[in-house]
Parts: sequence; C-alpha cells; structure tokens
Amino acid sequence: MRQVMKSFAALALLAAMAAGGSQVAAHHSAAMFDFSKTQTLKGKVVELRWVNPHVTLTMTGALNADEAPGEWLMETTSPGNLVRVGGWRRDIVKPGDEVEVVFHPLREPDKKMGLLRQLTTLSNGEVFAANIRDQEKPGLE
Repeated sequence: MRQVMKSFAALALLAAMAAGGSQVAAHHSAAMFDFSKTQTLKGKVVELRWVNPHVTLTMTGALNADEAPGEWLMETTSPGNLVRVGGWRRDIVKPGDEVEVVFHPLREPDKKMGLLRQLTTLSNGEVFAANIRDQEKPGLE
C-alpha cells in the first residue's frame, strides 16, 4: 500500500509540473519586435480588445503619406499593467477615434504589427503610456 501511495504521489507531482510547464511555454517573448526602431502611426481605431494576457489595439493608418492606409495590430501588456503604468481604462478609445501611437515594429517589415509604447488620443491630447519598464526609470513616482 505504501509503495502505491509513493507511486501515486510521484505521478501527481509529474503531472503538476507538466501542466505548469505548458503554461510557461505558451507565453511568447517580445523577440519578434525590433527594439532598435521606434515608429509613429496616426490613424483611426478599429477595436481595443481589453483582454488578458495582452490588450491589443487594431487601427487603420499609414506610416507615410504616399501609402494607402492599412490595418495595423498593436500589442501591449496586460490590462492590470496598463492601469498601473498609464492610467488606462477599457473605454479610453472607441472605434472611429483618431489616435497617434508610438511603437516598436515587427522585425518583418511587411507585416503591420507593433509593440505599443504610447497612445495619444487626438481629440483631447490625452497620452497613455504602455511601457511597464518606464516605472523602473529613476525620477518616476
């Protein structure tokens, strides 16, 4: 009986470790973004998805005046981090609002996606930071 209990405990521990490992492996890194480049895009909001683990902003816009506007996807951090970092709320923008975003683009330049660092609502000039690391910079309270 004691051997059966030891075997069961070992199997349960192995199963718990495997389940936890799959959650960690499912979370992707930010290596797909080019942190050596920062771009600015003006456009209109299509959708702000306020979900875990990453809030996303879909918008239409063009980086250059000579190109046709396209749909862009901006990834950010979690809703909780956005609230702490920049005072975000799920209703800061709605479809059709004009915004300006500062972001790090993907390393693949043909794809219209980026890591959002700052959002400015053009109707009232409100600025919302999206970089959790800004909290760690000296001089911030």
